[in-house]
Amino acid sequence: MHTKEEIFNTIKEILVKDFDCDESKIKNESKLVEDLDLDSIDAVDLVVKLQTIINQKVDPEDFKQIRTIQDVVDAVEKIVNGNH
Repeated sequence: MHTKEEIFNTIKEILVKDFDCDESKIKNESKLVEDLDLDSIDAVDLVVKLQTIINQKVDPEDFKQIRTIQDVVDAVEKIVNGNH
């Protein structure tokens, strides 16, 4: 999982499987709270699941300003490519 497309697909899979999100609503520009109805607890759960998949510790600061799926993709890409 190193390209933005692979990261997006992994996040999408998690959101559908673990958070019962409507797959058709999951787009790069989708807002986590407004469009996907995730709350702060869901966001923490998503980060925990991503940590398990990328096998790296995630600094909560990296996810503080996350608002959209694209923000999550960008944050994860930085982590997996060692740019955080």
